Amino acid sequence: MKWIRKLLPGALPLALSLLVWLPLAFLGGGSLMSALELSGYLGPVLSDTPGYAFWRLLPCYPTLAPYVELLLDSPEFFVMFWNSVKLAAGSLLGQTFVAIPAAWWFARCSGRRSRGLFTLYIILMLMPFQVTMVSSYLVMDGTGLLDTHWSILLPAIFSTFPIFIMHRFFKAIPQSVIEAAQIDGASSWQIFFHIGLPMGKNGVAAAMVLGFLEYWNLIEQPMTFLKSKTLWPLSLYLPQITAGKIGLALAASVITLLPSILVFLYGQSYLEQGIMASGAKE
Repeated sequence: MKWIRKLLPGALPLALSLLVWLPLAFLGGGSLMSALELSGYLGPVLSDTPGYAFWRLLPCYPTLAPYVELLLDSPEFFVMFWNSVKLAAGSLLGQTFVAIPAAWWFARCSGRRSRGLFTLYIILMLMPFQVTMVSSYLVMDGTGLLDTHWSILLPAIFSTFPIFIMHRFFKAIPQSVIEAAQIDGASSWQIFFHIGLPMGKNGVAAAMVLGFLEYWNLIEQPMTFLKSKTLWPLSLYLPQITAGKIGLALAASVITLLPSILVFLYGQSYLEQGIMASGAKE
């Protein structure tokens, strides 16, 4: 009975983690199934054939045909893939020059004006896209940016969410360190580059990782602002696949998911270190 008591505390987290990963296992296995095998499993759902739909974790006859069709016979997939790369990379690059200095200013300036602006930023962050969708659409239409990638990039570059995250980490830098640098004659820019960025790099990395995961999977903004399919990101490619191309949809889902998994695994340590750094006190 003692060994059962030792195993019970870890059994529940293990079971929950398996439940989380189970859909991904189904996705990976389904992407290696043939069209005939998929139709046999999902026929009652896709084609109204009698019976019940079921699923196997591993394919009976593995095949790479869905990946071959996707990578060799689907040029629109690559167009939308590079559109997603442009939107994600452009958004993060813009935030590097806008959000990082803004977060530093909000964190180190304690005046009434900075506190008021930061409160305004928080209010804007709490507003979902559905609330500002109509006004944003009218602004983009009036400025001629509608149906261009700039209609996605500009709101992302000036997003308030990364400022909110990085502000916490910059705020955690001890004031004594800043004062010591000022006594040594360091300018504001030198303090920012040589103290702020190195000590707040975990917060910057955390904001960039979360930003990539958000902009790589954008759906509502592209559907609202982009009319031309040649400008669509990869997140809008999957809904366009018909039920007869379920194998293609599963393969596309796997490839779409890979960058997000790799970025998260690479940035996981930064997220953990950033959480620890946010608790640093003077």
